[in-house]
Formats: sequence, structure tokens, C-alpha cells
Amino acid sequence: MTFRPEHELHKRRFSRNLGLGLTLVAFVVLVFALTVVKVQRGEPLQGFDHTYSPALLPKEETQP
Repeated sequence: MTFRPEHELHKRRFSRNLGLGLTLVAFVVLVFALTVVKVQRGEPLQGFDHTYSPALLPKEETQP
């Protein structure tokens, strides 16, 4: 059984697939890095769920 030589179309397609794959990997790394930074800063992780949440309101300043 012999292998046929690779067609030029497959080489171009592989190049495009490799570029897209590297772009997707870079995006995943960016999202992961942003997540790690947010968790390490120690800020409370609160989401917006369309309900009243007093913890998200700015604190009122009291005057002496």
C-alpha cells in the first residue's frame, strides 16, 4: 500500500487550520489569565441576576 503525495489544497487548509487553532488557544489563555487575576485579587464574585442586592449598592457617607 503506497501513500499518494499530499495535494497542495491540503497544505493550504492545514495552514489555515493551524492559524485558527493558535488563535483559539490564545483566546482561551487570555480568558484563563483574566480569571486567575480576578480570583487572586480577592474581590467578591457577585453576578447580576436581576434581583435587588444591597451589597452592590454604594455605601452612604455619614457626616459627623
